[in-house]
Amino acid sequence: MSQPARGELLYEGKAKQVYATDDPSLVWIHYKDDATAFNGLKKASIAGKGEVNCRISTKLLELTAAGGVPTALVRALGPRDQLCLKVDIIPVEVVVRNRLAGSLARRLGQEEGLVLPRPVVEHFYKSDALNDPQINEDVAMAMGWARSWELAAMREYALTVNALLLEFWGGLNIDLVDFKLEFGRAGHTVLLADEITPDGSRLWERGTGRHLDKDVFRRDLGDLSLVYQELVTKVFADTPAA
Repeated sequence: MSQPARGELLYEGKAKQVYATDDPSLVWIHYKDDATAFNGLKKASIAGKGEVNCRISTKLLELTAAGGVPTALVRALGPRDQLCLKVDIIPVEVVVRNRLAGSLARRLGQEEGLVLPRPVVEHFYKSDALNDPQINEDVAMAMGWARSWELAAMREYALTVNALLLEFWGGLNIDLVDFKLEFGRAGHTVLLADEITPDGSRLWERGTGRHLDKDVFRRDLGDLSLVYQELVTKVFADTPAA
């Protein structure tokens, strides 16, 4: 397949840029080194972050596609660039939780760390201006953000991704605490879009609970660049870390 030509910038988010290509059905995704937290109130540039996230997301999207979940990823274009299908993003973020942590722990007034007896699926309206408020499926349908069958597909795909990632990260002695997914429409098909990265996941080192995700930056727990380099080494080692 020939290399597409990168065109105009269509959209710039906190961590990525989306460019047009000479094929109207495809977009060029570029991963930046920017890090943000608390809805953009805390910002920094983290050396190598874009490359780490692009490489890990490419690997995990390929893993989920092989597991039966359709994705927008076409292929990697380089260490921090991807070619993806152009989709209409559904403004309903899906969060899957395996342990009590983050906003769920705060809402329930509980300490972080409790292993949940079953995965918990939550929905949030994708809106920076409103700080991504939590919603339920009825609200998503009433506001016209997603149809019933789309929400059902998103839930099924999210739980399938969860099972695949639990096995993958577990093989590296890492506990998958929770993660965020975004979906999009391509015609009448719902696809996993955006990314699967340590920016949008909570990953705890098994046995120690040490954070291997963006909480290192959010909570001032250390040097995120070093942590991400350690993580990418684990992910791409010839054999899983012991």
